[in-house]
Amino acid sequence: MKIALFKESRAGETRVALTPDAVKSLVVEGWEVLVQRGAGEFSHFNDASYEAVGATIADAPTGDVNLRVNPPTLPEIALLTEGSTHLSFLSPLLAQDIVKALNDRRVTILSFDLLPRISRAQYMDALSSQATVSGYRAALKGATSFDRFFPLLTTAAGTIRPAKVLVMGVGVAGLQAISTAKRLGAKVRAYDVRSAAKEEAESAGAVFVKLAVTADAAGGYARELTDEERLQQQAALLSEVANSDVVITTAAVPGRKSPILVTTAMVEAMGEGSLVIDMAADGGGNCELTKVGEVVEHHGVRIVGMANPPAEMGASASFMYANNVLKLLALFGSKGQLAPDWNDEVVIGVTVARDGAINHAPTAEALGLAHVAIVPAAKEIAE
Repeated sequence: MKIALFKESRAGETRVALTPDAVKSLVVEGWEVLVQRGAGEFSHFNDASYEAVGATIADAPTGDVNLRVNPPTLPEIALLTEGSTHLSFLSPLLAQDIVKALNDRRVTILSFDLLPRISRAQYMDALSSQATVSGYRAALKGATSFDRFFPLLTTAAGTIRPAKVLVMGVGVAGLQAISTAKRLGAKVRAYDVRSAAKEEAESAGAVFVKLAVTADAAGGYARELTDEERLQQQAALLSEVANSDVVITTAAVPGRKSPILVTTAMVEAMGEGSLVIDMAADGGGNCELTKVGEVVEHHGVRIVGMANPPAEMGASASFMYANNVLKLLALFGSKGQLAPDWNDEVVIGVTVARDGAINHAPTAEALGLAHVAIVPAAKEIAE
């Protein structure tokens, strides 16, 4: 069976879903791999490197399995083989027209952002791998955009105090931002609505900011704050933000609008020359003033809206994403053949639709279509 690797059509995208090493593994496994011409050029993987490991270069590949980083466009969907399988970061609730078009062609739709957050799925977790890149790039963006040093410097010309960095959101991206800013010599504080994040933040080198407002939910995740809690949170954070030289916000929510963490009042309380690095700009931003892909100046403070942060480091981001793809595909087939294990909770979890039916309940509701749950055979027998 054929795997088709496509060149990304999103403006500014540098990533590719498979590296030559990943393609080599698939070819050895028995798959035929077709690579769209120029697919890896922005990640520094030329066509010859794919051909050298057994891939075939094609101008318009079609496969039984179609791999991308971002969702396909409607014209690209029209070229896909009916009944094939698609895998990417789809964010189905934000791409309803794409889901409908794929489903109309009876494409089995798989989306990385629906991957169950369980231990054995960590090796397939592309959200986490790309968040690692994003957090790293956000800290570097802060250091390069700030017009002062990050580390403490004692020089003949005088002593320069270290920059005060506040990281908001202690997930994978936040931890990487903390670690990177700390390595650059900054004094780092961190905040998260989850009380369990305190230990993680401190292990990465930050001082944890503890507020009265917490939002712990089952499994170590955060629940949504009430309006009253959000106001309390913002009031308590005002002084923390005001006392920071650089604020890095990392609270991106897959498939949903990013929560507002930094208000206009907070920005106005910051000192002249301070920075807000908004890593969640693609989802609307964690700062009220953020504009994706732009630098906004307000009262002497610059707000940097980072667009697609992983694309700033295409080679490493592609390497990590490709490894996630290999691990997930192993649950959907082996030895060159598709054979999904529909009893596997990971397989079920990432599946948006198959055979013309919507299997992801929120997507079905958003499209106004019937929800057809995938029921494991073992459960059917038990019942």
